[in-house]
Amino acid sequence: MSSLTRWVLAHKRIVVAVWVALTLAGVAAAGPATDALEPEFSVPDKEGWETNVAIAERYQGTGGDTSPLLPVVTLPEGQSVDSPAVKSDLAKVDARLEKALPAARIASYASTGDDTFVSKDGATTFAIVYPQPDPNSAFGENPAAEKAASAALRGATVAGEPVHLTGFDALVEDSGADNEGPGILVEAALGGAGALLVLIFVFASFLAVVPLVMAVASIMTTFLLLLGLTELTTVSPIVQFLIALLGLGVAIDYSLIVVSRWREERTHGRSGDEAVQKAMETAGRAVVFSGITVAIGLLALIALPLPFLRSMGYGGMLIPLVSTLAAITLLPVVLAKLGHRLDWPHRRTDDKASRAWTRWAQAVARRRWVAAAAGMAIVLALVVAATDLQLGASDADTVAKSGDAKEGLVALEQAGIGEGALLPHEILITGDTNPDEVAGALRDVEGVHGAVAPDSPQWRRDGTSVVEAVPIPDSGSDEGGATLDGVRSAAHAVGPDVQVGGQPAANADFIDAVYGSFPLMIALITITTFILLARAFRSLLLPAKAIVLNVLSVAAAWGVLVLVWQHGYGSEAIWGIEATGSIPSWMPLMIFAFLFGLSMDYEVFILARMREEYDRTGSTEAAVITGIGRTGRLVTSAALILFLAFVSMAASPGTDLKMFATGLGAGILLDATIIRALIVPAVITLMGRWNWWLPAWPARLLRVEPSALTPRAVAGESKA
Repeated sequence: MSSLTRWVLAHKRIVVAVWVALTLAGVAAAGPATDALEPEFSVPDKEGWETNVAIAERYQGTGGDTSPLLPVVTLPEGQSVDSPAVKSDLAKVDARLEKALPAARIASYASTGDDTFVSKDGATTFAIVYPQPDPNSAFGENPAAEKAASAALRGATVAGEPVHLTGFDALVEDSGADNEGPGILVEAALGGAGALLVLIFVFASFLAVVPLVMAVASIMTTFLLLLGLTELTTVSPIVQFLIALLGLGVAIDYSLIVVSRWREERTHGRSGDEAVQKAMETAGRAVVFSGITVAIGLLALIALPLPFLRSMGYGGMLIPLVSTLAAITLLPVVLAKLGHRLDWPHRRTDDKASRAWTRWAQAVARRRWVAAAAGMAIVLALVVAATDLQLGASDADTVAKSGDAKEGLVALEQAGIGEGALLPHEILITGDTNPDEVAGALRDVEGVHGAVAPDSPQWRRDGTSVVEAVPIPDSGSDEGGATLDGVRSAAHAVGPDVQVGGQPAANADFIDAVYGSFPLMIALITITTFILLARAFRSLLLPAKAIVLNVLSVAAAWGVLVLVWQHGYGSEAIWGIEATGSIPSWMPLMIFAFLFGLSMDYEVFILARMREEYDRTGSTEAAVITGIGRTGRLVTSAALILFLAFVSMAASPGTDLKMFATGLGAGILLDATIIRALIVPAVITLMGRWNWWLPAWPARLLRVEPSALTPRAVAGESKA
């Protein structure tokens, strides 16, 4: 670090010119990079995904992993689907939809005469409509088809009763969630404004703008690299949100730590390049270890066998690496040339540790057992809540609170058909097996309302046929999972050429593929993080403790997600969205990857200062008090900045992004307060001199000096 900083300070103009060029190129590349992002949710070598691909190829994209639209009508008392007038009206509804949605795959009681489309009491009937896909759709939604179908059914009646159009796209339309949100740049600007307020409080001078300058350079440069990455692999659209908002938080955090240490060195009599050099040897070194740790946490996503998550690993890895590079090259130049001028009016001294945080650390050290127990009680309570985590698609009942689509959904549920009808099982037959035989077998499966094998070119072509099985329970529930297992067993028992597709099957395959490889991902993160931290802090117990607490911290964030969204203790009060009943299957994994690295950020900043103080005093308690006193305000400020960035993300229109922002935001606050400010100092004080133990043989492997329990250390502990 020392040699790099000397080179940077000796070539200031070159460094600034390179970063200006990268930033301007990034501004030009941001638009093309965003346009080049593509959704890719494939699950290779899984039956559900392969079946959906085959259905989409043979049936012009209608069906497979897309959700259908469902026209629903509840007949007046005394009428039934067999009444001549009702049959005529139902046929007219089909005709309207066929005209509005050319080449759509449609099945109803009017076209099949099958009781699958009728409730047990005969009072409610519905149709299944698979429109052709929208080529401009990012995540499989088709608002244009929903609008066309809704317009076609406007004024349509069956036996005098209105026809309601439901389905996930229709529910989203009624909820207003598909309206354009504030946009990435606006969200980043909102997050930046919140960050500026925090920085003004921290620095009380014009230095508050320096971290924002670093963030702009880092974000724009990351977009430039992202454009290059899109030439090599498909990258998920979610990455753009992460670069803008997570990049904002991380870049500011790293700058915050370095600038604060630079100010401290200036109060100790150093000036000019000397102060910058000293700050980079301490805080700069911590930033490097932290950035590498965050990058590893994200890169570990490549251990998962899904292109979608791998691309997020590649793209997400760029964020901390570019932010780190800016912090150790551009930031030293800015501080050396402009720092002393920007540090005005300097109304806060950095000569001493924060009095409030010093008193807090002293109280925790005195009541170490109580502090550790209280902190662990809170974390473990949330971890217990996380054990109720239900993976799957969001409950359809939570998507819209009112509207035509909601009325249609309620009609299905009240009729006993169930919410599961919104995501039917699609069974593809590629051989000589009789489709009617398959439908007959599926009707006997528990949890299936009915199964139908329409005999029309829309449903039978190129030597294949599609059978539709309509489940009763929500596919994201345990009952929905059991129904899927029953459908698969019944379908496979009929013939080897029968394969089960549809969204429930694809989601189940996704969960199996991702969480089957999850232990490998955790192992990669754990091993690499342990080695990095053991080398950084010359200790075996500190990295082990850090990893355990980080895992608990992420699990606690999952618990918040379960309570706020799955059970609705907060989602309705804050966003007006009812309990979702389940969490999207990709979300806990992504939260783990991001929070594990970000949480380690704070751990590295705190432990680096504690290690420095321990080497100086030989006392663990003194190291804890000084370390927390010096870093407590910075860590909580950094956490607040990231939290504000995630609040900006929660302003996005999609429910999934709101949930994701909730998990990340809650995790960051929990980690910076309960974990780092309470449990960490208490546990380190309890472990005493054993924190710093590093025998000779692992020290040789790590290529660092051993850190034994020396007489000086023991004496220091006894004095403390």
